[in-house]
Amino acid sequence: MIKNSFLRTLRRSHTMSASLKTNFLGFDYENPFMNASGVHCMSTAELDELANSKAGAFITKSSTPADRAGNPSPRYISVPLGSINSMGLPNKGIDYYLEYVLDRQAKYPDAVPIFFSVAGMSVQDNLDMLHKIQDSAFNGVTELNLSCPNVPGKPQVAYDFDLTVEILTKVFAFFKKPLGVKLPPYFDFAHFEIMSNILNKFPLTYVNSINSVGNGLYIDVEKESVVIKPKDGFGGIGGEYVKPTALANVRAFYTRLNPSIKIIGTGGIRNGQDAFEHLLCGATMLQIGTELQKEGPSIFARITEELKQIMDKKGYKTIDEFRGKLQSI
Repeated sequence: MIKNSFLRTLRRSHTMSASLKTNFLGFDYENPFMNASGVHCMSTAELDELANSKAGAFITKSSTPADRAGNPSPRYISVPLGSINSMGLPNKGIDYYLEYVLDRQAKYPDAVPIFFSVAGMSVQDNLDMLHKIQDSAFNGVTELNLSCPNVPGKPQVAYDFDLTVEILTKVFAFFKKPLGVKLPPYFDFAHFEIMSNILNKFPLTYVNSINSVGNGLYIDVEKESVVIKPKDGFGGIGGEYVKPTALANVRAFYTRLNPSIKIIGTGGIRNGQDAFEHLLCGATMLQIGTELQKEGPSIFARITEELKQIMDKKGYKTIDEFRGKLQSI
């Protein structure tokens, strides 16, 4: 009886020791969770809610040089296994978000760095915005969205490998602050190889995989109609639908990129197990989109506890003990 009681005490003390602390750029974040840009980050009020939630970090809405209304509604619909959207980059413009992050830096100088997203409608838009960030006092991390169509009739930027090289060459000629890129999903080993070889040539801080799976179609059978208005119903698919594709992209880039380039895993994270799988594939930080849209910022309290419970059950004290250690058979 004494031995069994001692073992139970040991187990209880062990289950209290799991830590989600995540080191990114030399800063310790309380946990790896953050919002995906585009979700619950349009206004300063929403950004404040993220900052005051249990998320370890947060990122601003992807900004354009001026404010944009975006596409006509309905443009985002929750569906049983996720979501479909064609938002059209609605945002309040880069100056709005830059003022917010600079003000927050001044008020909370000891806080962990903020993430700032830019997604211009053209190459020049992106260069102009990155110049503005470079010339500002912003001391956080910038995310350049390469998974948005920039030129009519052309594919998403990151599907055009020559254009990706051209943009990153121009960017790093002047941009000296931490910079990551958000990528669309890839579906072919050759594309993983080509894009990894490109990205390894640049001093990137991270790669964010994945953005939504483009040009899906969801149908309302009762109405015999599409469910979103833009693009005749074609839109980006997110949520549970895309998790296997997201995990594949996280793993493919984790095993191909320079170790100095971290991975942010995005796609299909609804619970602690989904988060564990992304981390096991090699992700350092995790972004949540569809489920945050459905549940609100309270999701971060729930999902951190779920991840801790999984780690406790498996006997892991830190994420570093299992990050990237997915086994083959």
